[in-house]
Amino acid sequence: MTDDATARLLDRFLADARALAPVAVWAHGSLAGGDYQEGRSDLDLIAVLEGPVPLRTVREVARLHRRLRADEALAEKLHCSYLTPDAVAGAERSYLTWAHDRLMKRPVTPVTRRELHAFGLVLHGKPPEDLLPPTPDSELDAFVVRDQKEFWRPAVRKARLWKQSDWVDLGMVTFARATVTLREGRLISKREALETLPGLGAPADVVEDIGRRRYEDPAPPTARWTARRAELTRAYLGPAIDGLVATYEPLTRA
Repeated sequence: MTDDATARLLDRFLADARALAPVAVWAHGSLAGGDYQEGRSDLDLIAVLEGPVPLRTVREVARLHRRLRADEALAEKLHCSYLTPDAVAGAERSYLTWAHDRLMKRPVTPVTRRELHAFGLVLHGKPPEDLLPPTPDSELDAFVVRDQKEFWRPAVRKARLWKQSDWVDLGMVTFARATVTLREGRLISKREALETLPGLGAPADVVEDIGRRRYEDPAPPTARWTARRAELTRAYLGPAIDGLVATYEPLTRA
C-alpha cells in the first residue's frame, strides 16, 4: 500500500510514460516487498519498452524524469531501468537507467530479477513471468557471493565511506540479505534483515541505530557516534563477509 505522495508520483510517472508506449511497468524493492517507507525508501521500477531504444527515446526518458524531478517531491527517489522484450534475458547486460538524477547504463541484477518473479508489483501491462525468464538458484547465489566479495569487501577497507549513514545501512542490510539467500534460498525485506542481524553477531548498537533511522525520526548522529559506528561496522563486516564467501564461493563453482 502506498502513501498519498507516492501514489501521486507513480500516477504521474505512468501518465508521462505513455509517450514511450511501455509493454509493462513493474515495481520491485521495498515498494513491492511490503517494507516501503515514504520519503526514505527508493522507488525501484522497471519499464519494458517495445523495441530498440534510439537516441530520441533516450532524450525523452531524460526529459520525463527531469520534469518529474521539478514537480514531485519524491521524484529524486524514483529509479527506473528501461528494458526491451528482446533483451530482458541478459542479466549481464547493462540497460538504460535513470537513477540518482542522471542517466546511466547498469544491469538488472539476478536479485532484482528474482524479486520481480517472487513479489514484483505490476503497475502497467504484462506481468514479469510473461516477459522475464526465471533466475536459476545457481545464478542468484553466484551473483550474491560475487557482490559480497568484489564490491562490499573492498569497500570495507575504505574508512571514509563508513562515516556515511547510507553506507552503514546498506552494507549491513545487504550482508544479512545475502546470508539468508545463500542459506535458505529466499529473499527478505530490510525489516527482516534488521531482525536477522543480531543472530549473525552484528553489533547491537549499530543495528538499533539503523532501525531508528529507518522507522523513527531520531536526532542527527553526533560526530563521536558516527566515528564509533563506522569502526564497529567495519570490524564486523570484514570478517563476516570473508566467512560468508569462504563458505559459499566453492559451492557456486561446483
